[in-house]
Amino acid sequence: MQASIMTPELIARYDQRVPRYTSYPTAPHFKPDVTAETYASWLAELEPGKPLSLYLHVPFCAELCLYCGCNTAVTRSYTAVAAYVECLEREIELVARHLPGRMAVTHIHWGGGTPTILSPGDLLRISRTLGLAFDIRPEAEIAVEIDPRTITPEHVQALAAAGLNRASLGVQDFDPKVQETIRRIQSFEQTAQVAAWLRQAGVNGLNLDLMYGLPFQSVESVRRSVELALRLDPDRIALFGYAHVPWMKRHQALLPEAALPDAVARVEQREAAAHAFIEAGYVQIGIDHFAKPDDAMTIRQQDGRLHRNFQGYTTDEAVALIGFGTSAIGSVPQGYVQNAPTTPSYREAVLGGQLPVVRGVALTEDDRLRRTIIERLMCDFSVDLQDVASNARGEAPNFRHEIEVIDELAADGLVVRDGLTLTIPDEGRALVRNVCSVFDRYLGNDGQRHSSAL
Repeated sequence: MQASIMTPELIARYDQRVPRYTSYPTAPHFKPDVTAETYASWLAELEPGKPLSLYLHVPFCAELCLYCGCNTAVTRSYTAVAAYVECLEREIELVARHLPGRMAVTHIHWGGGTPTILSPGDLLRISRTLGLAFDIRPEAEIAVEIDPRTITPEHVQALAAAGLNRASLGVQDFDPKVQETIRRIQSFEQTAQVAAWLRQAGVNGLNLDLMYGLPFQSVESVRRSVELALRLDPDRIALFGYAHVPWMKRHQALLPEAALPDAVARVEQREAAAHAFIEAGYVQIGIDHFAKPDDAMTIRQQDGRLHRNFQGYTTDEAVALIGFGTSAIGSVPQGYVQNAPTTPSYREAVLGGQLPVVRGVALTEDDRLRRTIIERLMCDFSVDLQDVASNARGEAPNFRHEIEVIDELAADGLVVRDGLTLTIPDEGRALVRNVCSVFDRYLGNDGQRHSSAL
């Protein structure tokens, strides 16, 4: 790793609140004028020969972790979960009805919440429903997010029978004090046991999710967690910075703010973890992922074919991502859509025979151009503005104002500009979102408070 440019002065200057850019425009700019009827027409216009990607959101957990920023709710009874399974089936059937035919699927991702709060039988039930509605390709990547504290061998066997080939184990941190504070007690042995179950069942793609910036974390404790994580020999690691947004997620206010590391400490934790992964032979992917050298994600990054969607960095090249479930976001060529944000409103729409979309955004040509710029910066850390503009339909912007701002960032080492080619140096990757925000025409007009850049 190269020496960091992240001095305390630079950190103070650029520790701004900017989007994570898993989409552009970002979700705060979705509007209610994109309706269920809009979505129905967009689905009907999809090209039958182009494959799809599917996302299923399960908004339930057995208990609430205090760091969580997901759309989820605690349930002690399976009755609500069982009712939700019926709604998912209905929505899958509704969407399939609006498509131009039985379309191919190359990626399926189960997220939450805790997808494995579903019983093994209901996991298979939904998988069968998907198989009837879509042509799931034999080579499709089927992934699920797993809470190692609650999954059973029966769940693993059901998922394997449903074609699961990639699992993401939520860890966050192995330090007992940190775990107690964030209300997620999870031993290394517990996590290792689940990894063993998965591999024994033939699920060989293993991801781990870790975090920095949590209360009571230190460089030393983060390093210890990384050392333990490496013992599990994961193919990929996601290293997320904790986003403290108690104005959006009220339960986060229960965390002791005085114990949260400041921006300088967060950068030190991130760099220590990244250094340890790279020293262990992993390749850094984007801003927050690491993968083995022969992993598909590494190869896609090297080939310039890495992408970014609402699940983060992905090898998915499908033209459309169809979201199912409460609050799920979908992406189709015409724009973005989002389902009803609460389970009661989602259930009411679906059981009433309606697509549960309540808002979204129709993409303009300028949106598409800027989305390409932002995605390439986030994935490749480089973009040729002239090349992007030459592929745009209609009149492309000259980026005069953006270049003026870029040159200010270049003076601080965040970016290098060679004509209209922008490159983020390795030592400035942590602030790539700040560079991306220069091209965000919506930022500052949404009334939203985003998470910290660092």
